[in-house]
Amino acid sequence: MDWTKMTKDELERQYSPSRWSHRMNADAVIQAHVKALKAGTERARALAQTLLNVPYGEGDGEKLDVYIPKTNCLDLNLVIYIHGGYWQFLSKEESGFLAVPLLDKGVVVVAVGYDIAPKGHMDLMVSQVRRSVVSVVQQYSHIRGLYLCGHSAGAHLAAMVLSTDWSQYSLNPQIKGAFLVSGIYDLLPILPTYINEPLKMTEEVAVRNSPSRLVPQLQQSSPGCQILVAVAENDSPEFRKQSEEYYATLSAAGLKVTLEDVPDTDHFSVVDQMVDPEYCLTKLLMKMMNS
Repeated sequence: MDWTKMTKDELERQYSPSRWSHRMNADAVIQAHVKALKAGTERARALAQTLLNVPYGEGDGEKLDVYIPKTNCLDLNLVIYIHGGYWQFLSKEESGFLAVPLLDKGVVVVAVGYDIAPKGHMDLMVSQVRRSVVSVVQQYSHIRGLYLCGHSAGAHLAAMVLSTDWSQYSLNPQIKGAFLVSGIYDLLPILPTYINEPLKMTEEVAVRNSPSRLVPQLQQSSPGCQILVAVAENDSPEFRKQSEEYYATLSAAGLKVTLEDVPDTDHFSVVDQMVDPEYCLTKLLMKMMNS
């Protein structure tokens, strides 16, 4: 069904991922998600050499956490993780979990903080994640490969990074791969919903920050980037459609993109399980870095 024909109630149901989990009720699934991310991040901090709260800009929220593997090798892959939470929840503080399976593979993981709403607005958040990537490349100029991974709102922000006109920045980061997990790529459907209340996006803001409309810029900025669009089997029909349509648009534009429909997962377990080295998405991420 076309979202423009949906009632506000139906749109809100479609864009409330916690209401689609088969594991538990909406409140419980969010609590379990936060608990899993926090536990994974604690494990990562115990395993890694960490540099916490490294500034990438002037703002209070413009900081990153770096998880460094115990290795003498300088020629490392680096993954920047951008957290979800509908641009209004979560933080980098529970976003280090991805380092757990990647550290012993010699991969540096950077968790990015940005100003969530209502303090941050959409243009600011997009600008922050773009600047964070520039800052990471400046600090780690010797890395072998730069990769992005984002979940939900973080997948939206990662897709916006891929669609950056870098001529306005001091350098053009060569992003080798991007993992976009259960993302939103067209912001227009959420304008009339409760999700937009703290964001206060106008139609104009939503259009210029919708990756689905910026594919020509992505072709120009990141033509060689390998992109994996992942979606959970039990994501809502609208969330699934967002991923399928974005994948189709990228594919039609001749970009290197694959669509991964992850069985037996919901919007939260699809990323929670990336703490496990044997999980399909973790293996695909390692495969991407080794190719």
